[in-house]
Amino acid sequence: MDNSFVWAIIWALAAAGFGIGEAAVAGTFFLLPFAVGAAVASIASLAGAPVLVGWLIFAVASGISFFAVKPLAAKLDLDLPDPMGFGANRLVGHNATVIRAIGSGDVTGQVRVGGEVWTAMTQTGTALPAGAAVTIIEVKGNRVVVEADYFTESLKELPS
Repeated sequence: MDNSFVWAIIWALAAAGFGIGEAAVAGTFFLLPFAVGAAVASIASLAGAPVLVGWLIFAVASGISFFAVKPLAAKLDLDLPDPMGFGANRLVGHNATVIRAIGSGDVTGQVRVGGEVWTAMTQTGTALPAGAAVTIIEVKGNRVVVEADYFTESLKELPS
C-alpha cells in the first residue's frame, strides 16, 4: 500500500466527516466547501498525486467551492434579525393582562400572556394599572412592549 493510497483514504474520511458535520449543522454551509475540497484531494491522491499537491488541491478546491456556495447561502439566508413568529416574537399581537402595574416613563411592570409572566413597558410611557388588558406590540430583549387594549377595556365598562 503506497503513500498516496493512504492519503486518498484520509481525504475520503475527512470529506465524509465534513459532510456529516454540514448535515448536522443545518443552514450554515460552512463545512460543505471543506467536504468538497477533501473529496477532490482524495481523488487526486488516488490518482497518485504527492501529499503536498493533495494539500494544495484541498485548499484551492475548498476556496473555489466556498465562493460557489456563497450565493446559495446568501439566497437561503432570510437576513431577518427577529423573524415574526419565532422565539419570543411569537407573542407579538397577543393579548395579555397587566399583573403588576406599569408606571409612567420607563418604569416597568409585569404582564401575563398565556401561562408566562413577562416584564413589560409601554411604548408611549403611559401608566397602566394592574388588571388592564393590553396587546403586545413588540419584544425588546427580555421585555415586551405593550399598548392598552381600549376595545377590551370599553367592553368591561358596558352594563351587562
